Amino acid sequence: MSVTTSSRRRILRGALTVALVTGMAGGLAACSDSDDDEGPGSGSGKGKGKVSAERDAAAADKQLGDLAQKAADGGSVGVIVRVDDGSGKPVEIARQAGWTESDHRIAPGDQFRVGSNTKTVTATLVLQLVAQHKIGLNDPVEKWLPGTVKGGKDITVRMLLNHTSGLGDFLLTPQFLPSLTGQKPRTWQPKELLAITPRQDPPAAPGEKHSYSNANYSALQLIVEKASGKKLGELIEQKILKPLKMKDSFLAENADWPSGKQHVTGYEPDSERLRQLLAGTVDLPEGVGFAGPERPKGNVDTDAIDPSWAGAAGGMVSTAQDWERFQTALMSGKLLPEAQMKQMRTTVAASEEGEAYGLGLMKVDTPCGTVWGHTGGLPGYSSEFYTDESGSRSVAVLTSTNFGIKEKSAAVSDKALVNAAACTMLGKPAPSGDKAK
Repeated sequence: MSVTTSSRRRILRGALTVALVTGMAGGLAACSDSDDDEGPGSGSGKGKGKVSAERDAAAADKQLGDLAQKAADGGSVGVIVRVDDGSGKPVEIARQAGWTESDHRIAPGDQFRVGSNTKTVTATLVLQLVAQHKIGLNDPVEKWLPGTVKGGKDITVRMLLNHTSGLGDFLLTPQFLPSLTGQKPRTWQPKELLAITPRQDPPAAPGEKHSYSNANYSALQLIVEKASGKKLGELIEQKILKPLKMKDSFLAENADWPSGKQHVTGYEPDSERLRQLLAGTVDLPEGVGFAGPERPKGNVDTDAIDPSWAGAAGGMVSTAQDWERFQTALMSGKLLPEAQMKQMRTTVAASEEGEAYGLGLMKVDTPCGTVWGHTGGLPGYSSEFYTDESGSRSVAVLTSTNFGIKEKSAAVSDKALVNAAACTMLGKPAPSGDKAK
């Protein structure tokens, strides 16, 4: 596929991740029925009895369920929403387009490829090693990976973590794109991915600006493994999964799903729909698209596309409940000392996402308040996980397509759902049409 360098950058940000990264930015679609509606946590709560509170909670749950079904029918295909406001039993919702039921009946506890949410785990491992004085945030990359990263003498570990390294991304290079789409399966190692990583376009000096790149976390994987003497999967199991009892999570080494456990089936638009979606961003030749069995309504089943290349940048499989357990533990101070938690929350402006980015952690200002977390996207899977600042509340919104929610109507429905879920998590009513703009 012939794509110019500037087009690669635009499609990378526009098609693969922008819908996810900016999914909770200001200007989200409205999702309240009227300006006068009161959602959970609205007002002071004085004068409200138990019955009234339960009625409000039931109405909010129904609203989320209706929005999830609308999103699923409108292009998100399958949707899982989990909201824990810290005050009782979490809300768990699963909805799907009717045509997908013959493939799999989706459930709130299904496993899911969480993509770049993995970066928060990787950053946590790095900062644990920083706390042990095994890695320095200001260490030059060249110290750890001699000759492996272009310009490594001027790039620090901190720059890799907050995407200010000046490195481009390998995702849409001619060498890697066939693996991303599943057309030409190949097992990639981090060093191989770094070898094909281009410079940013336009070029930027290390430390100059934020520009999201999976290559940063491929380099961090090698650094973590060298500093600890252990493989990434082993570290994740030892430092994160076992302590937090995350029994349904793992780092993918291939495209296989564990037997006996349900997982969400992922879908993407077929080549013709994909070409129409990206028209004006990049011209895809006819026939170029994701590999997989054809499904109804111009979709392709992407379950068999191998995500193992993503590694420290995006290779984790988890569930909504498991990942919320990780993020709440992190944000409440259970995984990092206070000094490292402060470093993780120190952000730089992230113009491409429209928000702020710390060390493997996003800070997002929603209409209902500030949240912390990350987003993720792989073929067939997109996800958003957030907590409040204290880590006492959490929300997850998972959809079984990545490119599919780029369509205008699907994007509006997805934003409305995420907006409502985040506001429910924060105990506030989502703004209605006029206030959401």
